[in-house]
Amino acid sequence: MDTTINKASALVEALPYFQSFRGHTFLIKMGGSAMEDPALVRKVMRDIVFLEIAGINPVIVHGGGKAISAAMAEAGLEAKFIGGFRVTTPEAIEIVEQTLSKTINPHLVEMIVELGGKANGIPGTEVFLAQRIQATDESGQKVDVGRVGEAVSCELSAIHSVLASEFVPVISPLGSEKGTGKPLNVNADLAAACLAKALGATKLVYLSDVPGILADPSNDDSLIPSINRSQAAELIEDGTIHGGMLPKINSALDALANNVSKVHFIDGRVPHSLLLEIFTRSGIGTEIVG
Repeated sequence: MDTTINKASALVEALPYFQSFRGHTFLIKMGGSAMEDPALVRKVMRDIVFLEIAGINPVIVHGGGKAISAAMAEAGLEAKFIGGFRVTTPEAIEIVEQTLSKTINPHLVEMIVELGGKANGIPGTEVFLAQRIQATDESGQKVDVGRVGEAVSCELSAIHSVLASEFVPVISPLGSEKGTGKPLNVNADLAAACLAKALGATKLVYLSDVPGILADPSNDDSLIPSINRSQAAELIEDGTIHGGMLPKINSALDALANNVSKVHFIDGRVPHSLLLEIFTRSGIGTEIVG
């Protein structure tokens, strides 16, 4: 009986959030090792089906770095990174596009459908207009990393059409190069932030393999539950936020300054972390507010 009552209490706690967020758009970026465990991915997809059934409009931007590296190795190509960006040769971009848009993306769509949801895959090249960028190496020099770009704007018609049909859009992190229309490899974190801004998303959720923002990066127990933009900027200034978290946080701050209401960093390895962060008072990761 106590277990049943606890379940009912959890639903009552979630009720105000259901009421507040019905009809709102949540941009969910999936990446990190949370995408490598099929059982975890399935649980995340079930949570996303739950959001859709609850009247929320989830939009997914996914990564796939490890799968791309594996596919490149199988093709005899070495995975090389400079300044956090994958060096993407003309041969590599074909593998990137194949892996993201024709393997991972349809697999996520299929999983949502299997769980009773509705989803449509959209190639990122139909959403993101991108321009070529250079990386910065360890000596501070600009280096050409091939067919790598940053999203500069978004074409929303396909996404609006999918959402109007009450389907979940699932989007790969590829861009169409400005001027040529050729595919560019785009950082999924930055692509997600660009799309969240364009959609005016209520929430931008980074689902990865870290608990959130840590006061001590070497101690997972030092999680910071909630900070504002100025506090996040201070953590960047003093070096607490650095390395791979830096572009994520910078993109989050940019999103908060441009139409996005709140950004969340949560650990996708924790079962139902998405629901715990959104529908409970305490949450599970870090939220950044404006």
